[in-house]
Amino acid sequence: MTIEINATIRKAQGTGASRRLRNAGRVPGVVYGAGDVNLIDLDHNDLYHKLRAEAFHASVLTLDVAGKKEPVMLRDFVMHPFRQQVQHIDFQRVDMNKKMHIKIPLHFLNEDIAPGVKTGGGKISHVMTELDITCLPKDLPSFIEVDLCKLELGHSVHVADLKLPKGVEIAAHGTHTAEAVVATVQVPRGTVETVVEEVAAAAAPAAAAPAAGKAAAPAPAAKEAKK
Repeated sequence: MTIEINATIRKAQGTGASRRLRNAGRVPGVVYGAGDVNLIDLDHNDLYHKLRAEAFHASVLTLDVAGKKEPVMLRDFVMHPFRQQVQHIDFQRVDMNKKMHIKIPLHFLNEDIAPGVKTGGGKISHVMTELDITCLPKDLPSFIEVDLCKLELGHSVHVADLKLPKGVEIAAHGTHTAEAVVATVQVPRGTVETVVEEVAAAAAPAAAAPAAGKAAAPAPAAKEAKK
């Protein structure tokens, strides 16, 4: 499903013009990439709700500016320091015939039935939450699934274990190598400390038993006093 955004061309620039737009419920923005840089503004409420959707951050979007539609990607946006208000937004044009490099969110499945959790009492640790990939825009997935159903206690899922959609590759110039850990099952710290304490408590009586079993050596007989 394609996400479409409506925008209009803005001519006024500067801090004062941007402030007036925000007061009117609009968000100033920029579209750059191949071609000219366009200054635009968008409806704040519509944009704010779209930004809350994960797919909006990792999808090829359709930007409609005065009836002219073009594919773009969200590149940056600025929020107000303490208000729920979008201050500015940047989009980049997408060439549908060129591969793109982008970070895609990871969705973790079956955490509750992973053997390391269900029977081992472990806890899942998400080492990664997104992955660097390259692909053509038409092959761009909204997310990549990480199935943890077979993950044992103390074991990990690596980047090389992930099933990538057709046409999607790990970015060669990204930070994630094939050996990089995506998720692991760890024993909770409290559990480890409890096990250590139990082992120590069990070892204490065993260590004390030999000492208790030894009879006290008889005191040496006093030498007869010389007559």
